Amino acid sequence: MSTEYDLLIRGGDAVLPGRGRTPCDIAVRDGRIAAILAPGAPASAATTLDARGLVVLPGAIDVHLHLGHGRDIARPRVPADAAQESAAAVVGGITCFIPYLMTSDPFASVLPEVIGVTEAGSRIDFGYHPIISTEAQLAEVEACARDHGAPTFKIFMNNRGGEGARLGLPDIDDGFLLRLCEAAARAGGMVCPHPETIELAWVTRERAKAADPDGTGGLATWNASRPPFVEADAVQRAGFIARTAGAPLYVVHTSSAEALAAGLRQREAGAQIFLETCPHYLTHDVDWDGGETGESDTAKINPPLREAADREALWAGILSGAIDTVATDHVHRGLDAKAGGIWSASPGCPGLETLLPVLLTEGYHARGLDLARVVDLVSTRPAQIMGLAHRKGAIAPGLDADFAIIDLDGDWTLTLGDVRSSAGYSIYEGRRFRGRVLHTVVRGRMVLRDRTLQDDSIGTGRYVPRRLSAASA
Repeated sequence: MSTEYDLLIRGGDAVLPGRGRTPCDIAVRDGRIAAILAPGAPASAATTLDARGLVVLPGAIDVHLHLGHGRDIARPRVPADAAQESAAAVVGGITCFIPYLMTSDPFASVLPEVIGVTEAGSRIDFGYHPIISTEAQLAEVEACARDHGAPTFKIFMNNRGGEGARLGLPDIDDGFLLRLCEAAARAGGMVCPHPETIELAWVTRERAKAADPDGTGGLATWNASRPPFVEADAVQRAGFIARTAGAPLYVVHTSSAEALAAGLRQREAGAQIFLETCPHYLTHDVDWDGGETGESDTAKINPPLREAADREALWAGILSGAIDTVATDHVHRGLDAKAGGIWSASPGCPGLETLLPVLLTEGYHARGLDLARVVDLVSTRPAQIMGLAHRKGAIAPGLDADFAIIDLDGDWTLTLGDVRSSAGYSIYEGRRFRGRVLHTVVRGRMVLRDRTLQDDSIGTGRYVPRRLSAASA
C-alpha cells in the first residue's frame, strides 16, 4: 500500500467539534488535518503514532503571555528567548501563543524584526498583540491590523501618574482609551485592557502600607493594596467606553468575583465583551503558604491573588460559560526578581507548562468540567475570538494539525525538572496533577514525543496573521 499520509494518529479518543470525545483515527497531510477516520480504517502513513488509551485535544492556544529577554518582558531579543519559552509551552500542550509586544517605538519596524527573531527560535506558531501607549502607535492601529495581521491591541489602564515607567511606557488616560477603541473599531480590531483604576489603588496602597509597612502580610497585604473594586471599576469603565465607540473588548486576567460581575453587567448592557481568567486565579488565593519554597511572595501578581470565594466564583463562571477563555499571563522573570518582600517583588509568574494540567486536574477531574468545555476555553474560543479559527482551535479537516495528546488519568507531581521556562521556578512545584501531556504536535510535526522535546523543532514555528470575524469578535 502506498503512503497516503504524513502522520496517522491511531487508536485514541479525539474531542471533536459538536461530537465531544469520539474514538477515531486522525490523518495528517502537509501540516493539515486531512481526514477523521473510523478506528482502524485502512490507511498508511510515513509516521504512525499509537494513541491507544490516550485523548487527543486540539492544541491549546495561549492568548496572553509576555515573551522577553532575561528580566525584560517587552519582547524576545534573540531566537533562544523564543526557543526556551516555546519549549515550556510545548510541555504544556500549547501549540500556538500570542505574546504582548511592549515598546514605545513605532511598530512599523519593530514588529517585522520581532516576528523574525521569534520565527528563528519558536517551536510553535504565534501571533502578537501590540501594546498601544503613544500617539505614533495609535496612528498605526489600522496598519497593524491590515498589513501585519495583528488586530488586537492591549492598553495598560493603570499607566498614569508615572506608573508606566516600570515598564518603560508613557502615561495614558481615558481619552486615549476612547481613541484607541475608535481606531480599533475602524480597523476591525479589538482592545485588550489591563483593568485597574490606579487612582483608587494609590489610596488603597497607602492604607495597606500604613497597616503593614514591612509587608509581613504577604499576599493578603498585596490584595489589600489593589482590592477587587479597583479591578471591577476599570472593567465597567472600559466596557462602557468600548460600547460607546463600537469596539469589541477582551478583558484580560479577570481575578475576582467583582470584576467578573462588572464584565457581565456590561455584556448585558450590550457591550461586545469577552472575559479571560488565568490558572493561578483558579488554584491559588491569599492564604497560599508558598508551597515547596515557603516563599508566598513568588505569587505576587497584578491583579493580585484574591480570596477563596473569588476563586470559586471564577470556577462558577467557567462552568456556566460566562468566562470565555483561560490563558496563562506567563511572565518568565526569575526568582531573583521576587526578592525584597511583597512591596519590592516583581509581579507575575510563569505558567506555560501547567495550563492544561490545571484545567484537567481542577476542572475535569475535581469539578466535572466536560472535556469539550476544556477545549472551548483553551482552543476553540481563543481561536474564534483572536482571529485564528481559519487555521486553528479544533480537530477538523482542513485545519492545522495541532494536537495535545494526553494521558487523562496520568498522576504526577510537578518538580523543578518539569520547568522548561527560563523563570526556573513554578508556583505549582510539589503540586499533584491528574492529566498529563505526553505528545504535542504542531502542523503535523512532533515537537514533544513521549514527554521529550524534539530538538529539530526549534525555529519551526511560524507567524500567523490574524483577522477578526464579525461573528467571533
